[in-house]
Parts: sequence; C-alpha cells; structure tokens
Amino acid sequence: MNFSHDTELTLRTVCALVNSDRVDGEQLGDQRALDEYLDGWGWTGRRDRDADELADVQRLRARLGRIWTLVDDEEKTVAAVNALLSDTKAAPWLTRHPEMPEWHLHLASVHDPLARRMGAEMAMALADLIRAGELRRLKLCAAPDCNAVLVDLSRNRSRRFCDTGNCGNRQHVAAYRERRGQPGAGPAKTPRGK
Repeated sequence: MNFSHDTELTLRTVCALVNSDRVDGEQLGDQRALDEYLDGWGWTGRRDRDADELADVQRLRARLGRIWTLVDDEEKTVAAVNALLSDTKAAPWLTRHPEMPEWHLHLASVHDPLARRMGAEMAMALADLIRAGELRRLKLCAAPDCNAVLVDLSRNRSRRFCDTGNCGNRQHVAAYRERRGQPGAGPAKTPRGK
C-alpha cells in the first residue's frame, strides 16, 4: 500500500516523537532539543519556545504513544484518533510550499499552538492508515530489550525492528550465534550509535 508522501513523512515523524523518550532516555528535555527535532522534521509555523510549549509536546508524545498500545483493538484506536482530531480542532485545507510543491493537507493554522498543529497532522496521518485498513503497520520493536515503536511501511508488512538503534542486527547476530552454538549467543546490546 502506498500512502501519500506527507502521510508517510508524518507517520515517521510520529514514531520519532514517540521514541524520543523510549530509547536512551529523554531526548526532548529542553527547548534546544525540541528545536532540533522540529527543524529536522521540517515543522514550520508558530513556536513559542517556552516551558509550556515543551510540556504540551511531551504530553502529545505520551498520548500518541498510547495509540500503539491500542492497535489490537480497532475501535479503541479509532476513538483515540478521533479524540485527538477533535481536541486539536483539525480543519483540513490544501496547501503547498516551495520546498514541497505538491498539494498536501494542513489541518491547523500556522498560528495555532505547536502541539495542536502537530497533533492534528499526526492524527490525520494515523486516520489515513486506519482508513486504508493498515492499522497493523503500527508495531512495537520485536527486540526483547527495546520498547520503541515503528510504522512498517514495507511492501509486505514484514518489518519487525525499529530504526532507533541496531535492534535488527543484534537479534540476527544472536540468532546466528545460537544456531552455531557460539559463545556469547545472547543478544548483548551495544550502545546506540556505535
């Protein structure tokens, strides 16, 4: 299933946000870190750059993270996404930018608070996934020592491991060592980014 470019980008953005406190501790603990996240994912519009805005984004992160715990129950997932769309006062309109000349949807004004804009865009991307009957693409990393979330955008829905570290490689090496009976067969975790 192919989703629009902005839906896929937003789904990846949701995962990055949710995982920002699931791997290697808090990654959005201050304004500088939030700015890096926003700039890295291309968020535009109003930024207050204050403690309230940071707290609102962290609350949004927790709310979005709970959606992954609901994916086995479609009705509860739909209710959570609908609530987020309602709470953010999502109102779709078409737009395009020089950096993204294709028409795409925005769901909040650039003048709305950051967390409201983010929540509306992210809820709509999740709604697209639900409408396509692809809710099973929301997964938890299959590595036993990782609690990161992922969105499986592979053609055959076979992705099992997150992008936050080296989970897939670690698990494959551990399975290989176990098959070969080599010492150190356990899934010893290496530091992220190394």
